[in-house]
Amino acid sequence: MEKRIFTFILLLFLSSCGYEAIHSKKNKENYDFSVSGLKFIGDRDVSLKIKERLNNYTLIKKDKDFILKISSDLEKLILVKNDAGDATDFKIEITVNIDIFNDTEFKSSILIIESFNYNNNNNKFELKGYEKEIKNNLANTISEKLIFKLSKIQ
Repeated sequence: MEKRIFTFILLLFLSSCGYEAIHSKKNKENYDFSVSGLKFIGDRDVSLKIKERLNNYTLIKKDKDFILKISSDLEKLILVKNDAGDATDFKIEITVNIDIFNDTEFKSSILIIESFNYNNNNNKFELKGYEKEIKNNLANTISEKLIFKLSKIQ
């Protein structure tokens, strides 16, 4: 009996928590813009991930239409070395500079910097895969920030 009451109360609270997806149709008017042109300079993997995320905004023309020039720079830094001189901690930093144009006139510029610290791995194959996963995650974070900032431009 107590399990049923507890389950009922739990369902009652969870169903009214107010969760709503960020990209739901209700929030779609906040992201009411389109991208008519993209030009990429810099790291290929980061550029492809950003382009993949912006593809949803290139299909349908909206009132707020932007042309983006995206310049990305990826830097891998050694943070800590051990006594033998081998790197033990690394940092990946991605810097993205976005120039936003409205038709042919310059609208604004956005600078987004994301970084992640991680430890070295003896298995170099796993380390490369982990670094690629970090780059993808940082590029996704940058894309989300870019989409949010583009939605706020008037």
